[in-house]
Amino acid sequence: MNHKLLLDQPLRLIQITLAGLWIYQGLIPKILFQSTAEIAIWQNMGLELPLAKMCVALSGLIEIMFGCTFLIWQRAVFLHQLNIVGLSGLLLLIMLTDPIQLSTAFNPVVMNTAMIVISMLAIQLFKLSQQQA
Repeated sequence: MNHKLLLDQPLRLIQITLAGLWIYQGLIPKILFQSTAEIAIWQNMGLELPLAKMCVALSGLIEIMFGCTFLIWQRAVFLHQLNIVGLSGLLLLIMLTDPIQLSTAFNPVVMNTAMIVISMLAIQLFKLSQQQA
């Protein structure tokens, strides 16, 4: 049996999962129901409320677009590397601007770490897939 074909299904699942998570994170807490925690992050950086709300919505749009890239580019290692760096940077940003969020349930440490690990798995599976080709 072709091992490359066996790797395609988990890779597809990873791509869809990361796309769904990014799209959800951009749409629900940033655009449809602007989270007070998300607004507070921008306010902690010195922005007034109206501008902070606008930045929350803009960051949500960017997250949705980034999520869509996982559906468009199915075999892009660079995308997963960017995901790892971006999520690490966002986690550092939260640590610096609103560290209390790190102690709440389902906090950024949990979500970001899980998404980073999923991208690390994808990179490993891509490498295995290339070895099988």
